[in-house]
Amino acid sequence: MTKSKLWGGRFNKATNKLVENFSSSIHFDQKLAEYDCIGSLIHIEILKKAGLLKSQEYTQLKKGLRKILSKVQKGQFKIDPSFEDIHSYMQHVLEKDKSVGNAALKLHTCRSRNDQVVFDTKLYAVYNIFTTNSLVASLMRSLHQLAQKNKQIYLPGYTHLQHAMPISLVEYFDAYCAMLLRDCDRLRCAFNNISITLGAGALAGTFIDAEKYVQAADRFLQEKGIIINATNNSIDAVSDRDFIVEILSTLSIIGMHLSRLAEDMILWASSEFDFIDIDDAFCTGSSLMPQKKNPDVLELVRGYTGRLYGNLVNALVMMKGLPLSYNRDMQLDKEPLFDSFKIIQDELALLTELFKNIRLKEDPIKKQLDDECLYATDMADYLVKKGIAFKTAHSLIGKLIQEKFKTKTDIRKMDDAKLKSIHPLLTAKVLKSIINPRTSVAAKKSVKKGKRKY
Repeated sequence: MTKSKLWGGRFNKATNKLVENFSSSIHFDQKLAEYDCIGSLIHIEILKKAGLLKSQEYTQLKKGLRKILSKVQKGQFKIDPSFEDIHSYMQHVLEKDKSVGNAALKLHTCRSRNDQVVFDTKLYAVYNIFTTNSLVASLMRSLHQLAQKNKQIYLPGYTHLQHAMPISLVEYFDAYCAMLLRDCDRLRCAFNNISITLGAGALAGTFIDAEKYVQAADRFLQEKGIIINATNNSIDAVSDRDFIVEILSTLSIIGMHLSRLAEDMILWASSEFDFIDIDDAFCTGSSLMPQKKNPDVLELVRGYTGRLYGNLVNALVMMKGLPLSYNRDMQLDKEPLFDSFKIIQDELALLTELFKNIRLKEDPIKKQLDDECLYATDMADYLVKKGIAFKTAHSLIGKLIQEKFKTKTDIRKMDDAKLKSIHPLLTAKVLKSIINPRTSVAAKKSVKKGKRKY
């Protein structure tokens, strides 16, 4: 088969096969087929308004492109991997469609792959931002529902992975929801910063009036809040990849948050913590040790974060020294973008279901809450409320903890004489009332605990 190239006229030799194989991008940019069709449907509107397409040619191209788009959306569009890129292949398919005829030869009028690929990639990014935001919201709802189902549970809070103070399970999962809400905001910000433009051409614009590019926006895109603009600076339009770097940064941060959540659950599922039981459907076993129930998917969530970071660095390093305007290096921007979106979307979908099937184990958690050291700050606060300077109170309770370890005696079992030898205000009755997770959590009033919407 003779492949039609979009640029072959100036050359008198066929492209070396090694060059074709090395520079081909269709094996990954075929993901842009749907968005390329949408861009072409908008482009023919522009060509028609500019008087560069006859009515019959416009109709032929529209039907041909709609036919391709329908096949793409149904998963029935077959890609020939021998073509250079998705744009060349789309052109080829149209040229081979007898119902389109010679009208296909006019499709690339006032157009360059430089602006075409930016349009496609931005539209792909916008659609996937919508999808990702929806998946983030689903995970937040899953976490919220698990917390509300177990809202009676308190657990040890940690700093430095050491017992710190009691916290409520609701507030614990709400902390992750707070992170995910910021992620949603960052995704929305990335969306707002994407200006989808037409008319940049190769780098200097085209002879079609700018207003015609504005008027031709697809109605379906407008319903989704996606606005097509004429470019303000054509050089920037074809050379800008800030939107990819910004999205990769946001996806990396989401990955970081999911990795931290996964790490907590890995710890909680361990025999040492024993706070949760993860449903068997989300665990794997050992080929040697019959007893094992491993949280492999959570470990992979943690592990994939490195790849997300790598994709971000990949794009930053690729762009750091490129002169204006378009350079072929930019072809390498899409694989990191596609990969990061897939990783995050897969992780969000997986974790949403995983958290619907987690069981909290109250007895082991209550056993950890028996650690009297968790309430040391509450004891110091009690003394402060009685007029003792905090530094003094801190030192006194420190001595009480030291006495506990030295004598191997629980604070709750110390008699009043022993307690009052540290300070007269310390009594067994008072300290027993303080050593209570519900009391400890309720005593913290500085946090404005509003209800989030999920």
